Amino acid sequence: MKKIEIPLTWRGKVDMLQPMNACGARERTIRCFVLTFAYNVLFLFCSAVPFSFASDEGLKIQDLINEALKNNHEILAAEAKLVAAGYKIPQAESLPDPMFMFGYQNEGWKRYTYGEMQGAQWMFSGSQMFPYPGKLSLKGQMASKDAEGLGAAYQGLRLKTAEKVKELYFDLFLSYKNIDLIQDRKLLFSRIEDAALARYSSGMGLQQEVLMAQTEKYMLLEKEEMFRQKIQSSEAMLNLALGRNVTAALGRPTDPEGADVSASMEDLLNIHVNQSPFLQEKEKMVAAATLKVRMAEKEYYPDFTINAGYFKRAGEFEDMWSLTTTINIPIFYKTKQRQAVLEAKAMLAQAEHEVLATRSMLSSTIRDNYSMIKSAERLMALYKEGLIPKTRQDFDAAIAGYTSGKTEAITVISRLKALIDVELLYWIQFAEREKAIARLATVTGAKGVIP
Repeated sequence: MKKIEIPLTWRGKVDMLQPMNACGARERTIRCFVLTFAYNVLFLFCSAVPFSFASDEGLKIQDLINEALKNNHEILAAEAKLVAAGYKIPQAESLPDPMFMFGYQNEGWKRYTYGEMQGAQWMFSGSQMFPYPGKLSLKGQMASKDAEGLGAAYQGLRLKTAEKVKELYFDLFLSYKNIDLIQDRKLLFSRIEDAALARYSSGMGLQQEVLMAQTEKYMLLEKEEMFRQKIQSSEAMLNLALGRNVTAALGRPTDPEGADVSASMEDLLNIHVNQSPFLQEKEKMVAAATLKVRMAEKEYYPDFTINAGYFKRAGEFEDMWSLTTTINIPIFYKTKQRQAVLEAKAMLAQAEHEVLATRSMLSSTIRDNYSMIKSAERLMALYKEGLIPKTRQDFDAAIAGYTSGKTEAITVISRLKALIDVELLYWIQFAEREKAIARLATVTGAKGVIP
């Protein structure tokens, strides 16, 4: 059987656990050593599991936003759609294609009578349909307003993409920060474990206290693994937003500085009325719907077609020509043109209500996120200046009391868990504040006011 070498660090613990008297104490020490050795082998194995952070180079949020705005497939599709809408404007303003006709007219069935009979002739004609004055210009304006609406939607999509990148960036940042905190707090749980071992070996403590400290330490490994999985999920979604392959390597986010919101809520409520692309998109829809009402009313008036013909005859017969005009008569206006006007007016009413609904929604979103920012700032100050220092002091006092036998193990563990919780909550509020700022930048479209 191969001999197992015990590391020097564990030999020291073995020596510490060897009581000089009492067989019961010696058996208790051996059991404690075996359990401790097993737990720490598991701990070292789990800690040694490699986890690739993909790249040592830190991710910068602005670089990611720039890449997403350049390569995101939804943005590229919307850009192509916007370009296509621009090509529709000259088409809408153009006349219908002219028509050309040619043919031959013969008299009788028995023989070719061209040049012999008066009615035998070659015929050529051309026609052009002209819409009623004003219709083409209205069609061009409608196409232009539709293109402007797509342009506003395109700008809104760019803002939404930047917001998505920021949210995923801070999710990724928060996961890394949580792993850092967990790894730092493992050392504090090791202090509790060492104190529990010392008390147990001296007969002052229970084996349950050792197991309790070790169990809590390995529960941190579970949390750490969950955050590692969340990193992989955030990286996949971030790669999707960047237009990369979902398995592309990403680095670790750099520690961002908190963004500053210089505008008041009242300023933001005023700004979004003029700058929000989402509101502008709806307003362009109202403008287009207004033009469609005018266009539907124009359909009461007829279009007309001009036709010019030339008739080629041979022999003693002179050539002929003709000029005619054809107009359509909207006699079915009650079931056609009038209904089209009513339809266009209903669509206009819908567009107007969508503007009001969008304005209310954006105002509500601004108020919600602004209050979220201020609440997060107050909580961060409370955690940083009050709860975290106080909880750290409570833990230090508890571990000192436990070492001297004045405090129970459960008290020390609860103090440490409380310290971990408030530190995590601080960074959660930091990330939520930055996400709320990103949402404000999207709904307001406020360039230069919100980072």
